[in-house]
Amino acid sequence: MKILIERDYDAMSKRAATLVAEQIRLQPDLVLGLATGSTPLGMYRNLIELVRRGDLSFAAVTTFNLDEYLGLAPDHPQSYRTFMEEKLFRHIDIIPVNTRIPQGLPDDIARHCDDYERQIAKHDGIDIQVLGIGRNGHIGFNEPGEEFGKLTHCVTLSDSTRQANARFFSPPEEVPTHAITMGLKSIMNARRVLLLASGADKSEAVRRAVCGDVTEDHPASVLQLHPNCVFVLDDAAAAKLPDEFRQNKEMAK
Repeated sequence: MKILIERDYDAMSKRAATLVAEQIRLQPDLVLGLATGSTPLGMYRNLIELVRRGDLSFAAVTTFNLDEYLGLAPDHPQSYRTFMEEKLFRHIDIIPVNTRIPQGLPDDIARHCDDYERQIAKHDGIDIQVLGIGRNGHIGFNEPGEEFGKLTHCVTLSDSTRQANARFFSPPEEVPTHAITMGLKSIMNARRVLLLASGADKSEAVRRAVCGDVTEDHPASVLQLHPNCVFVLDDAAAAKLPDEFRQNKEMAK
């Protein structure tokens, strides 16, 4: 595990975008796993700017998103398909059919989850998987207690996750109760994992992920076992890491 610490959210976002852009330049047909939420927005803005300047192209890139709310149509204002279109896809030169997100209204949930995994396998797996982290340690929608060995599947969202997302829904009670998410095994199958975290409210989750026991009670802790995992943090998110991590600003565990 490699830990990269930047002074603030903007610097963290730029560092993350640089890592992704460098790999796309080396491998133009990169298979990129993407995340939603507020944390990766700065990275997406930096990537958009690189494309606008002609310094980067997504023309041959394929993307797979981590998750989607169950019960929302693709054009629902709060669907993750809408989020990705508004925050990234429509601003870059990616080919629309190469952007894949779990369906919110599948005819057969189990079959759709299996099909999603088959699509990933058809593309020879994910080269870089971008992640955020929840305050309870969830990655994707894999809540505490989820088995490490699961692939893409349907989950029941915890009360804390639904409360955290309630600000996006009106009324808040409309937050979906279920979602489809890549499982922890799906995430671990990626050749490289890039986890982004910002802010003091994520510091304990980051500490447990990096330094705590590897346990299903803190899903992100499984990343300690990944052979090529990079945490890109701002100072606030790194605040509870041991001194050797915070003093060196860049360290492999």
